[in-house]
Amino acid sequence: MKKPAMDTLPCIAGIGLRAPHYREVLRDLPQLGWVEVHSENFFGGGAPLRTLLKVREHYPVSLHGVGMGLASADALAQEHLCALQRLCETLRPAAVSEHLCWNAAGGVVVNDLLPFPYTQAALSNTAMHVEQVQEKLGRQLLVENLSSYLSFSHSEMSEGEFLAELSRRTGCGILFDVNNLYVNARNLGVDAEAFIKTLPVDAVAEYHLAGYSEGNGCLVDTHSNPVHPAVWELYEAALRHIGARPTLIEWDADIPALAVLRDEAAQAQLRMERNCEFAE
Repeated sequence: MKKPAMDTLPCIAGIGLRAPHYREVLRDLPQLGWVEVHSENFFGGGAPLRTLLKVREHYPVSLHGVGMGLASADALAQEHLCALQRLCETLRPAAVSEHLCWNAAGGVVVNDLLPFPYTQAALSNTAMHVEQVQEKLGRQLLVENLSSYLSFSHSEMSEGEFLAELSRRTGCGILFDVNNLYVNARNLGVDAEAFIKTLPVDAVAEYHLAGYSEGNGCLVDTHSNPVHPAVWELYEAALRHIGARPTLIEWDADIPALAVLRDEAAQAQLRMERNCEFAE
């Protein structure tokens, strides 16, 4: 399939921009490579959208969705999709992404990012939904690998293979969340090296980095801590195999001072420059 049109993020490190930092960012205009926000927070317009439009005057903005449910058996919620289209038309984001998950069945919507078996039937269904989103938006969608806390015995392929084939069929890009892969490697025994090597290099358009929490021997993708050393190591392995890509620091709970996020982004930038031939 012909690759859908896509604006581009700068190939440098950015941060997830959350409400506690709006005022400081617009007042001081700190040096930030780019910022990412959750799409659904701006569907209602009003003051949040006006603030984001001011941010867009100074920084590239990426939209990251958490509610589309691309792998749901139910049809995509048209109201949700239309709201995303309106937001994209207003904001003109540099990138738009969604999770590889489901969240609706039988008309019931669950506010979660739920895993599913990686089967041919699920692949066909998810590809249909990705194509619908890309057609509606008139642009490429990035699809993110999921942090999962269970696996399905009747999966017919790995998540990496699923993403690779989804990209081949639809032209979508891949948002490679390194922390999610590490969580799955620790919790479920996923082969992280094999996952990285399975991804089509040209399809990987962005990295996410975040900090997990740990309890009762399980890692939880809470986005509430600095990036852990083992995740930094996995990121460097990805950089060596795939290359430099726009990289985001995600921090959604126990949000620290903006300076902490900027320091994490600086560490990501340093690793890009150290492990790749160039980083713009």
